[in-house]
Amino acid sequence: MCSTALRGLSSVASGLVRRQSAWPLHLHVRNAITLRRDFCARANAAHALDDASSEKLGSASPWATDGWGDSVEIIEQTMPDAHRALLSNASVAIPTSSAEAGELPAVSDILGAYEAQLQRRTARHLGYPYNLDYQNRELDRFMRYSINNLGDPFVPSNYGVHSRQFEVAVVDFFARLWRADPNDYWGYVTTCGTEGNLYGMLLARETLPDGIVYTSSETHYSVFKAAHYYRQEVEVIPTLFNGQIDYDALATALRRNRGKPAILNVNIGTTVKGAVDDLDRILRTLSMTGYEREDYYVHCDGALFAMMMPFVEYAPELSFQRPIDSITVSGHKMLGCPMPCGIALTRRSHVRKIERRIDYLNSVDTTIMGSRNGHAALHMWHSLRTKGLEGIKAEVASCLKTAVYLRDSLSAEGITCQLNDLSSTVILERPADERFVKRWQLACEEDIAHVVVMPNVTTKKVDIFVAELVAMTKQHGRTAPRRENSPLTLLSSKAWGAHRAGHA
Repeated sequence: MCSTALRGLSSVASGLVRRQSAWPLHLHVRNAITLRRDFCARANAAHALDDASSEKLGSASPWATDGWGDSVEIIEQTMPDAHRALLSNASVAIPTSSAEAGELPAVSDILGAYEAQLQRRTARHLGYPYNLDYQNRELDRFMRYSINNLGDPFVPSNYGVHSRQFEVAVVDFFARLWRADPNDYWGYVTTCGTEGNLYGMLLARETLPDGIVYTSSETHYSVFKAAHYYRQEVEVIPTLFNGQIDYDALATALRRNRGKPAILNVNIGTTVKGAVDDLDRILRTLSMTGYEREDYYVHCDGALFAMMMPFVEYAPELSFQRPIDSITVSGHKMLGCPMPCGIALTRRSHVRKIERRIDYLNSVDTTIMGSRNGHAALHMWHSLRTKGLEGIKAEVASCLKTAVYLRDSLSAEGITCQLNDLSSTVILERPADERFVKRWQLACEEDIAHVVVMPNVTTKKVDIFVAELVAMTKQHGRTAPRRENSPLTLLSSKAWGAHRAGHA
């Protein structure tokens, strides 16, 4: 895309709107977009020549590659007035008459402005765990098909436009990755990690109807949503300074409720701090407090890190060889897909509790959703096949290395920050200027924020982020702890070890 042309267009379009203020809005924006097309056509032709000779794998969007690391400097961040007008609620409204339709901008103009906005926002994206480095151009051809994996992935229905064979291959891959029993596993491609948690908690309720859900206070909100939906009793366990569950507090709660079964949600990477609960210690705690295997159900929320841990040397093993019952992971996070998706994997014996035959489908109902996006399964399969085990391992290693680089760069500037073991989530003091927070799309909790280092985050992007953060801090100051024992206060705790802000 022609960024120089876009910057030029911004000033030209603004001048057009000022000079032609008597024109209807849709004429303003159409003239502006016409200029945009004229400016960019020549540059895009030149880029096409470069792309034709490139050996690099392409992507359905040229902005969803590792070029993000370089694009930070060249993509204009301020939305031009013409684009703002095109993307207003009034412009994107769906008309209900021919007269209304005639007053609205052309669909192609709106979509052009929307694409430019996506380019701007994706260039500075650090706060949420989405891998934007995916190469999927060869899947474009399948977007013309309504691929629907309705019903059970292992039981074909009468609907023939599906991607079940790819979905089953993805499920099989994760079953081997997490060492599931070949004769007792089942899974499916979900819409996201939240659906995976909803599914795990549903199976837990069906397995242990009177069970109490034990989970840490830093658990993803979807687990609490599931407990609310299913009317499950919840024991919220406090956390340690780093975000892990407080194991002693868990043991106390388990002893107090010894007469009821236990449903454990284990966080394989918490939402804000990226803390990985110690699965083996939790299993020992269950045993030491008198719980037998039939007394508990263990669900592992591994939205991001369940995809990473198997590729980290000397990391704890996440495996169905241990007495666990379900794992969920997101496909659009570490793996990288253009739409939200994920995997729920469990023991086949649990699924039989909810399985129902549906004649209308000529399949069985075992999933939360009925119609399911077959494109998601295809994209996950494509990412796994094209990257391979070595490719994924290299991406994981790169993320962990770049996260250390970011932490050290922030510390060198005196910015309070920390990085959990096994994590690519760097926690830092919340920037004092909310415009900076929005500019970089940082996820915040009270007085802290975080950056999730994904494969598309390069050291060059890190350097730009740190430089802008330092400049912002000089102008707006630093955030003070909002209360006693606030997240920022805990971030400065000596319990983290030798590496604290300003210390190597």
